[in-house]
Amino acid sequence: MSGGVIITQLVTIPIGLAVGRYAPRLPRKPIFLVGFAVLPIRGLLYLLADSPAALLSLQVLDGIGAGVFGVMLTLMIGDLTRGSGHFSFALGIGAACVGLGAALSNLLAGTIAHVSGYSTAFLVLAAVAAAALILFAVAMPETRHPNPSREDVPPGARPAVATLPAAALPLTPAVPPAATLP
Repeated sequence: MSGGVIITQLVTIPIGLAVGRYAPRLPRKPIFLVGFAVLPIRGLLYLLADSPAALLSLQVLDGIGAGVFGVMLTLMIGDLTRGSGHFSFALGIGAACVGLGAALSNLLAGTIAHVSGYSTAFLVLAAVAAAALILFAVAMPETRHPNPSREDVPPGARPAVATLPAAALPLTPAVPPAATLP
C-alpha cells in the first residue's frame, strides 16, 4: 500500500508543477478532461493487472489524475468566483466534494468487491468515472477568460505596476467621525 502512495506522489508532484506552469496560457477544460480521462482508463486496466508490479505501475495514472485535479480545480474555481469574494468558500466545497467522493468510492468498491468480486468493483468505478468525464465534457463550460487578467499572466510577463507619486499618498489614515451616544 505504501508503495502505491509513494508512486502516486512521485508522479503527482511533477505533473502538478507542469500543469501549474502551462495552465495559465492554455484553456482549462481540455487539461481537466485529461485528468478525468485517466480515471476510467485506470479502472479498466486494473482488470488486467495480475501482479503487484502491475498494480503499482497503474498508480502512475492516479498520480496524473491527482496532479491535474490539484491544480485545475483551484484554477477553475478561481475563474468561476473571480470578483465575487467567494473563492475560499467554493474551494472548500470543492475539496469537501473530492474527499466525499474518495470516501464513497472506497465504500462502494469495497461493498461491490465483497458481494460480486474485484472485477465488478473496478468496472463500476470505471463506469462512474466515465460518466463524470462525459458530464464534465458536455456540461462544463471553459472557464478561462479569453483576455487573461493579471493573475493569469506568467510572472516573467507581468506588466509594470503603476504607482502613485509619494505626494498623492496620505501620510495618515482617514479617521472616521466619532460616534455620538444618545
